[in-house]
Amino acid sequence: MTTPLRPSGLTSAAGALSMYQRQQAVLANNLANAATRGFRAEQPFARLLDNARAATDTALDTTPGTITTTGNPLDLALEGDGFFVVQTPGGERFVRTGSFQLDTNRQLVDGRGNLLLGEGGPITVPAGAVTIDDTGAVQVNGRTVQRLRVERVDDAAALDHEGGTQFVPDPSRRLVPPAERRVRQGSLEESNVNPMLAMTGMLDLLGKFTAAQKVLTTIDDVRGTAVHEIAKPV
Repeated sequence: MTTPLRPSGLTSAAGALSMYQRQQAVLANNLANAATRGFRAEQPFARLLDNARAATDTALDTTPGTITTTGNPLDLALEGDGFFVVQTPGGERFVRTGSFQLDTNRQLVDGRGNLLLGEGGPITVPAGAVTIDDTGAVQVNGRTVQRLRVERVDDAAALDHEGGTQFVPDPSRRLVPPAERRVRQGSLEESNVNPMLAMTGMLDLLGKFTAAQKVLTTIDDVRGTAVHEIAKPV
């Protein structure tokens, strides 16, 4: 049985620098998306590896963002949990961004042209006044066309960001029962990023990064001394 090598002070300090750099990148991305509607922040945290070195993982912050009224009938927001479902070239994706529009085929699409999916597939909207109720039922001139697909996942599910405001569905995905939905027409959900907390976190990480960098420099200096001075023949 091979005994795992213990990390040296040099490798530990280098590992810490890499970890803080990754955490800083996550917080910087959060801050950059503080004004991106439907964006969900990621919270970085340290995970200890088998070799006693730390790595950075992230967890999705599921705190809802503030809902802003726009008055646009094709702008939609969800109160509470759940996601809209869109069809992308890479497959179905979850979104909280609810800024939709009609394409040339009068189908509901997002800003990237991805089809918004209903329980019966893509949603085609005839000409007329569009209303969408709390359950996600799409009506035109009082006639129900289709109902939006609104899905949720288990609390322990890990959703991966893809393209900023898109999320890869987890296998635990399931429909939210219509009675439990709270779809808000004419509204959009803002980013849930708190800019002040993101900036404070980045400053804290900068201090930790500087300290780890100083440790790395000190160890390197000590090693240099050992090689060039202590080992010098008398």
